[in-house]
Amino acid sequence: MEKPLDCLIIGGGPAGLTAAIYLARFRLDILVIDAGDSRASWIPCSHNHAGYPDGINGKELLRLMREQAQKYGAKIETGRVTRLEKGEDGLFSADWGCGAQATRSVLLATGITNRRPLMDPELHDDAMARGLIRYCPICDGYEVTDKRVGVIGSGTNGVGEAIFLRSYTCDVTLIAPDRALDLTAEENERLKAAGVTTIDGPAEAVGVTENCITVDTAAGLMTFDSVYPALGSDTHTQLGEMVGAQLAEDGCFLCDTKMRTSVEGLYAAGDVVHGLDQISHAMGEGGQAATTIRNDLAEASPILREPMSEAQLEHAEEGS
Repeated sequence: MEKPLDCLIIGGGPAGLTAAIYLARFRLDILVIDAGDSRASWIPCSHNHAGYPDGINGKELLRLMREQAQKYGAKIETGRVTRLEKGEDGLFSADWGCGAQATRSVLLATGITNRRPLMDPELHDDAMARGLIRYCPICDGYEVTDKRVGVIGSGTNGVGEAIFLRSYTCDVTLIAPDRALDLTAEENERLKAAGVTTIDGPAEAVGVTENCITVDTAAGLMTFDSVYPALGSDTHTQLGEMVGAQLAEDGCFLCDTKMRTSVEGLYAAGDVVHGLDQISHAMGEGGQAATTIRNDLAEASPILREPMSEAQLEHAEEGS
């Protein structure tokens, strides 16, 4: 094994990259392993991220964050960590295709994956790029103001999302993903009171044009300006579970307010932790986790780095 890192960050989304910026500026030896499938990369243009009045593309935001982290010495590699262990010496060992890497601490910023509706994958990605498929009404409900909106889902997720979107438009239709809508009497009453139309499934998105998406339903073909899948998500907690991290009732990592998991030296941030699945929230947790990691490591070794020599200081000033 190589010399142990101070921290291995698994996941290169907003949470992981924010932590990388902080930790690199704390002058720690870190490595980010990124599988390249952050949900932020799906965003055609985010309009609710502070500081970008005209919006910013998700891939561009991630590129800028990577550039900022690397400016301060963070190393970022593309790969997928498949195994995580913790030894009796307290060090973690991770495999990601280039052998084992030892590290004093680990930050899991592995996120979640939205469950997709039934449709051709290429059609799905094209619809996402056009804003015809959307996954986050908190992020972009404003963009569907007074539009025709379909929600594919049932139960708590589908009902909640349909009613939330009703505050932006009077034309909302909730469609069952498979057969009949599975709703309680109370849910039916809430939808009726909100003026949400309900349609049985199955639902399959079958085509897109420049401005519309067509869904095949039990009531026939229906056309919408945007469709929101409300089918739930899968949380990527497998690596943490390998070393015994506890999960909360919702399947996310159980963390304290400083982003520590139940395993000493293991931290989590972003969508893999219970909370608001938003870029701003993930970035805040990334900053909190990084600061906690730095302080926890300092307790074990108060001098994390020797002071810079005069030559190093001159070099740093030249690069700033």
